[in-house]
Amino acid sequence: MADERAVAAHGARTAGGPDSPDGAGAGAGAVRASGLLVDWGGVMTTNLFRSFAAFCESEGLDPRAIVEAFTTDPEARDLLIGLEEGHVGEATFERELGSLLGLPSHEGLIDRLFAGATPDERMLDAVRAARRGGVPTGLISNSWGTTRYPRALLAELFDGVVISGEVGMRKPTPRIYELGAEAIGREPAQCVFVDDLPFNLPPAEELGMRVVHHTDTAATIAALERLLGLRLGLG
Repeated sequence: MADERAVAAHGARTAGGPDSPDGAGAGAGAVRASGLLVDWGGVMTTNLFRSFAAFCESEGLDPRAIVEAFTTDPEARDLLIGLEEGHVGEATFERELGSLLGLPSHEGLIDRLFAGATPDERMLDAVRAARRGGVPTGLISNSWGTTRYPRALLAELFDGVVISGEVGMRKPTPRIYELGAEAIGREPAQCVFVDDLPFNLPPAEELGMRVVHHTDTAATIAALERLLGLRLGLG
């Protein structure tokens, strides 16, 4: 869900190049993508970094304390990787991260960090529309524990679900993208992948996927409409 190094430039990036309006293969006569793979936190939900910043401010920390911890403190970084790969339990993660941050209480820390992130209804509707339009849809998510996903909603939205803590690997490990494509019955080169973290995109591109860097819902939906050849939005 969150492997924070930077919040990159605004706008959707597709595989046609930085801020490309169409993306690779989206031009006239090109083969459309026929599978859709998306991240969860920060794509199908509102911005995670804003939620983290709000938590930090509520605890009297610098708004970037969480991001800084994961990018500058090797111990915090190892905790995050272990949690996402399912090797570190939630209770251990919360206790040790809380201690590193100097928090008076680590109870419910993960839920408190994500309290400001809510479902992005426009993205949910776009994925539903893609699936109704005959495009198999899948989730590839780096998990902060595996129990918080709305499983009934995932079953409604996706033909395949790959969660890092359940498969023992995390983005940007190339194999996890292959698992995502396999889960929806497509070859990687037939898929488009959406993630809010830019450094999760290159491995997908190297496998032949078209990619969209999600920073704005309207821009992402417009990019997916071009790449999939479907109408996905309401406006």
